[in-house]
Amino acid sequence: MVPHGRPLWRRAVLTREGAVIGMLAVVIVVALTTVPNFDSPLTITFLLRDVAPILLIALPMTLIIITEEIDLSVASVVALSSVTVGILTRDGAPFELAMVAGVLVGAVAGTINGFLVTVVGLPSLAVTIGSLAMFRGISVGLLGTQAVTDFPEEWTSLARSNIPGTPIPSIMIAFVILAIIFGVVLHATPFGRSLYAIGLNKEAAHFSGVNVGRTKFILFVASGTVSGFAGVYFTLLYGNARGENATGMELAVIAAVLLGGVSIFGGRGALHGVIAGVLLIGTIGSALRLAGVTADIINVITGVVLVLSVVSASFLAWFHRARATARARGEKQG
Repeated sequence: MVPHGRPLWRRAVLTREGAVIGMLAVVIVVALTTVPNFDSPLTITFLLRDVAPILLIALPMTLIIITEEIDLSVASVVALSSVTVGILTRDGAPFELAMVAGVLVGAVAGTINGFLVTVVGLPSLAVTIGSLAMFRGISVGLLGTQAVTDFPEEWTSLARSNIPGTPIPSIMIAFVILAIIFGVVLHATPFGRSLYAIGLNKEAAHFSGVNVGRTKFILFVASGTVSGFAGVYFTLLYGNARGENATGMELAVIAAVLLGGVSIFGGRGALHGVIAGVLLIGTIGSALRLAGVTADIINVITGVVLVLSVVSASFLAWFHRARATARARGEKQG
């Protein structure tokens, strides 16, 4: 076995993911010491509730971007799922059936995206921009300017409940289960390793035996299904089903995934970095809101953090390549 040049702890800590987790810890400490009421249990509850849909959707989005694809339609799928739940509930269907239908609508939407990308062979950017508009248009067209707000109280209460004795929302249980599943699949299975191989070089992955098309198709269906589930949760959390629900959420999801260290060019990324990225953006926003900063300024600050993270990653990659080149020249001359 060839020994690695750096100690294990440096390889584990001094990474892009480690840097994001470090930034999250710094932001939390600064907020706790400078922002009034940030340490309130209510703040933790609302922070986690707000980021829960983004956390859920970021799981399959991470896998998709690692394969050098993207799904821009996720927020529209959330809206379509929400509208489906609302219409079925309004028309008297059992609410449990309406929730299942909401998730299934998401799965169908993901299947359409996956078919167009992997069977028809269209680029995922173009496909999901189109389906973003199509699903949003269907959602708005089905309900118009109306909103359905009458949902069973036991289900809305469950969506807004906390784990007993803690300020942590109950939805975090579902998120942790899904995070473990996606984490094991990505980091501990041949399927997960094939995603990195596809992202680095899909032709090489194909010739090494990876079914590239089927793999990507599965990821798009998973993305649609999880987005459908997030749509059901979104509906119950805010108590309304509207065609405009979750507008712009796709940008928040993609920003968090990239901030968490996933390369937009594929082949690199880890789920723990993405989770830290989502929490970092959520924590910055929550702290600034408590400090009285307006939403526009929060968006600017969040955007600056994202740009700096992408630029720093590129700079570090250039720095490491330069060091490796200089080291190789030194060894050659020596």
